[in-house]
Amino acid sequence: MTDLILTLNAGSSSIKFAVFTVGLELLANGQVDGVGGAAKFSVRPRGDEKTERATQAADHQAALGEVLAWLANAQSGSRVVAVGHRVVHGGPDYAEPIRIDAARLQDLRRFTPLAPLHQPHNLAGVAAALAAFPDAVQVGCFDTAFHRRHPFVADTFALPRSFYDEGVRRYGFHGLSYEFIARRLREIAPDIAAGRVVVAHLGNGASMCALKNGVSVASSMGFTALDGLPMGTRCGQIDPGVLIYLMAEKGMNAAEISDLLYNRSGLKGLSGVSNDMRALEASDAPQAGEAIAYFVARIRREIGALAADLGGLDALVFTAGIGEHAADLRAAVLTDMEWLGLSLDAQANARNDRVISAAGSRATAFVIPTDEERMIAGHTAAVARVE
Repeated sequence: MTDLILTLNAGSSSIKFAVFTVGLELLANGQVDGVGGAAKFSVRPRGDEKTERATQAADHQAALGEVLAWLANAQSGSRVVAVGHRVVHGGPDYAEPIRIDAARLQDLRRFTPLAPLHQPHNLAGVAAALAAFPDAVQVGCFDTAFHRRHPFVADTFALPRSFYDEGVRRYGFHGLSYEFIARRLREIAPDIAAGRVVVAHLGNGASMCALKNGVSVASSMGFTALDGLPMGTRCGQIDPGVLIYLMAEKGMNAAEISDLLYNRSGLKGLSGVSNDMRALEASDAPQAGEAIAYFVARIRREIGALAADLGGLDALVFTAGIGEHAADLRAAVLTDMEWLGLSLDAQANARNDRVISAAGSRATAFVIPTDEERMIAGHTAAVARVE
């Protein structure tokens, strides 16, 4: 009987999954999209083409049921000995991957107000897996954990100190992605990895992180996953006075403001077209071009800010869906950035090469695919002590 590690990354309307041997050999990965609506199940077994089909998944429990049904058929004679979960928010208390039981699951619900788009669905996936695999070790891997060693000035707000002591502070997110990139960079460019690196995780959720010798020292995201860059539907940085105005002059309550900032803003709100960068790039609507331009401008500003935190820049890494595939956007970000030591090789960028900076560039620009599932699987194997 083959022992397996299953990883689950439950989002607001999807569950991504991957299946590994306990030796961390990837056997398959896939996802259930459109949970609660027109759902679709897709999977790519190792060495095979991706297959997909329509399915019924009214909630995350049903979506996980689709994954389990596929797993029982495709991996018959195997058993899941550990399940690794992406959990977006660990608050001030959780700085390392942990075993999760019913009591720990309940404790993690405390942080739901800090990540309302993600935490409830992450924890719904945990609850479903606890029921489906009662004998397996359940491991929570936190997106905030990688940033927990920030200096005080990178984590605090200029509020009365009591708020910081209560946990109102900058946490940073996408930590599993940044941790993977830090490790991957040490493999392919160890001298650069030991220096000053800015990583741009650009997807429907987007943030940036400053690494010094592979350690996170600053992040564009803050107390929640709203701050910093604009995202698919999230606003990014905003003057808090705007929120006071919306309450006082527009009569909006907390729930309405939350819906605005999380679900109706960002690229979708700016463009009125879509939150999908591919759709925006294909659109002739002027607002689509303006939304992209704003996204680029904020990325460029954040590069400069994080380079200041690092005292210079040795490398910039693009990763995640947009970062890995949107060559035109990368070119726009790197235009006239020679002052920071970044010169673009346009042909290498168009080919999506690993290195897209010109030969004489003082700093190196990389495109490196991220792999949060492998990061989760590695942490899960270590915590569960399977081999």
